[in-house]
Amino acid sequence: MVVMILNIVIAGLLMGGIYALIAMGLNLQYGVARVLNISHGEFIMLGAFITWVLYSAFGINPLVSLAIGGPIVFIIGFLLYRTLFTRLRISSPSPAAFEGSSMLATFGLLFIIQNIALQIWGGGMRGYSYLNFGVNFGGTVFPANRLAALLFAIVISLIFYIFLARTRMGKAIRAAAQDAATAGLMGVNINLVLALCFGLGALMAGFAGTLVSMCYPLYATMGLEYTIIAIIVVVLGGLGSIPGSFIGGFILGLIGSIVSSWQPALAMAAYYVLFMLMLLVRPTGILGK
Repeated sequence: MVVMILNIVIAGLLMGGIYALIAMGLNLQYGVARVLNISHGEFIMLGAFITWVLYSAFGINPLVSLAIGGPIVFIIGFLLYRTLFTRLRISSPSPAAFEGSSMLATFGLLFIIQNIALQIWGGGMRGYSYLNFGVNFGGTVFPANRLAALLFAIVISLIFYIFLARTRMGKAIRAAAQDAATAGLMGVNINLVLALCFGLGALMAGFAGTLVSMCYPLYATMGLEYTIIAIIVVVLGGLGSIPGSFIGGFILGLIGSIVSSWQPALAMAAYYVLFMLMLLVRPTGILGK
């Protein structure tokens, strides 16, 4: 019984680390840049396929690919905001109108990126073998690649939080999240900060994609599932709260592990039930305001 509980808990933590990383990026994009990025999962997919290409074609270690794929996805996200979303924000008559039009634009991005990926990599499953051996922990064997993914997810999340909490740019981002207009009057370059937020959200998605590729098969249409998970974690942890996304990711991972140990097919259904309950009982989330 003890071994079974330990197995469920550790499996949940392994999933939760990646979920937290995914949600932190979306939380930044929507909490600050006010873009509910429905195509967030496609940036995860891009990060995963970039890692797969680098490993299969050039033999580059997936953990080294974090420093290659992440920045590539960051540049894509940054340029998208500076062009598409900045134009939408300037032309929108109100912040609410911008949120609506930007969400519709990300629906378009979802299908554009997805179809480009289908043209390049096709619709079949892809994957590679990395750290493909077991590690005995408390009498239960866990894949080494998933343990490495958890470790790097935690480290990246902590570095990201320190960046937001302690650096000058992080303070500018937090000021823009509270009141973009006032922050602009105080000398903050709002256009740059908002584009940087969207780019950083894409960067976190790219990092998550690399870690996902180490553990699971890849396919061009994998993104939407991760977008849904990210939205649920953001609601669970609280909109605008990076620590909330971190905590919410691990909670969702544990719930998914518990349900999967009983009936794997019901894991996503359990996520949706939790999502609806949070909206009814505590719509601000765990750490939201």
